[in-house]
Amino acid sequence: MTTQIRIDSATISHADSVCHECLVRDTSLCSSLDDHELTALSAIGRRRTVPPGQVITWAGDVVTTFANVVSGALKVTASTPDGREQIVGLLFPGDFVGQMFTDEASLTITALTETKMCSFPRAAFERELGSHARMERMLLERTMASLDEARERMLSLGRRNAQERVAGFIGQLAERSGTPRLGGGIDVSIPMSRGEMADLLGLTIETVSRQLTRLKAADLITFAKGERDCVVLDPAGLDRIANPA
Repeated sequence: MTTQIRIDSATISHADSVCHECLVRDTSLCSSLDDHELTALSAIGRRRTVPPGQVITWAGDVVTTFANVVSGALKVTASTPDGREQIVGLLFPGDFVGQMFTDEASLTITALTETKMCSFPRAAFERELGSHARMERMLLERTMASLDEARERMLSLGRRNAQERVAGFIGQLAERSGTPRLGGGIDVSIPMSRGEMADLLGLTIETVSRQLTRLKAADLITFAKGERDCVVLDPAGLDRIANPA
C-alpha cells in the first residue's frame, strides 16, 4: 500500500517560502528534488533550533528521526571500551543527521554551536525516500563519502605530522563552513575548543596551540578576536602544508 500525503495550497505556500529560502537548499539531500517533491518532503519536516552542548542523539537511543543541518555544527562521538568518548567526525550545514538502516544509534551527536536543523520522523521520511530514487542515491553517495572521510582521518592520524593535521583541519573548516572575505581570505568560525580539536586530531592541547601559532607566524591564518574567529589568509598555502607533495 502506498501512503499519500495530501497538500493544500497553504502548505505549498509555506513550503515554498521556507525551502526556497533555505541556506542549504542546493547542498543538502533536498537538492535532488523538484519543487513538488520538495513540498511533499517539507510537509513532514519541522525546523528545530538546538543550543550549544545539547545532545541530539545518544548512542543506544532508538532511531526515530533524521535531519538536515541548516546552520551550525555538530560533533559525532563514539565510546571507547574504557568508557571515554572519542570525537570521530563533524557535521556541517547540508549534512544529513541520523543512521539509516539501523534501529539503534551507535554514535552520540551533540551540538557544538547553536544549530538549526530540518527534522523528519523516521517512518514518514523512509516512505518519502522510497518514492524518490534520486534522493535515495544521493543519501547513499553521502554515506559512502562519510566512510571515505573516516578512512582518510585514520590514515591522516598515522601519516601526517602535527602541523599537517592542524592545517588540514582549518582547511576543512574553510571549505565546509567558511565565508569568503572581500579582498581575499576566508572567515572561519572554529566550532570547538582546543581540547576538542586535540581529541579529534590525536594531539595534545599544547601541540594544537603551538601549531596554530606557527601557522599564524607564517601568515597563513590570523585570529580576528579570541581563539575561535579565525581568518584563513592563504588557503593555497594552508593546503600545501596539509597535503605536501
